[in-house]
Amino acid sequence: MKAFILALAMLALPTVIAAETGSDPVFQVEFTNPGLTPSLWALTLHPDGSGHFHSERGNAPIDTPQTLEAPNVDRDIRLSTEFTARVFATARRHDWSSTSCESHMKVAFQGWKKFVYRGPDGQGECSFNYSKDKEMQALGDSLVDVAGTILTGARLELLLQHDRLGLDKELEMLTVAHNEGRAPQICVIRGILERLAMDEDVMERVRRRAKALLQRARE
Repeated sequence: MKAFILALAMLALPTVIAAETGSDPVFQVEFTNPGLTPSLWALTLHPDGSGHFHSERGNAPIDTPQTLEAPNVDRDIRLSTEFTARVFATARRHDWSSTSCESHMKVAFQGWKKFVYRGPDGQGECSFNYSKDKEMQALGDSLVDVAGTILTGARLELLLQHDRLGLDKELEMLTVAHNEGRAPQICVIRGILERLAMDEDVMERVRRRAKALLQRARE
């Protein structure tokens, strides 16, 4: 029953990849975990680093002032060409049409990741909670971290509108996460960081932290 419910949750996500035309390869990751907010998200990626991110909060409770979470997100994004190249290289090295990604090991539930690849050189898809393939597991972890960075950017936008004092703490946590490797691809939220770096109505420390993160996004 649990597997059936998760399958339905996956179907609720907009499968952008199915609507793609032309011969350019496309990669998509779909993620679902009813215990998290958001409970559903999907990231579609093209070889040049352009893509789209969509998330849904699911049945998450309405925010309180103490728990300001990102709203549903639906926006175009851009990742670095280096990171994108690693994603597509990994996808091309795996024949998902004939190989299972799931380890079936007794590990904690981390959320279902579904990889889908379509290109002139082939196509395939694979779903897993925890993969027996270290490269696949690492790719899943890094894409979950990228999604987390996008969602942090959405929270920063919300805080800028409704709770400017909360920006300092959010940027502090983002800086720590980036230093620890848990917030890769800072370039994906360049827009909100540039706004904060130039906004004279926010704390000076917020502007400094935003500028420092922007510098790292350029490195």
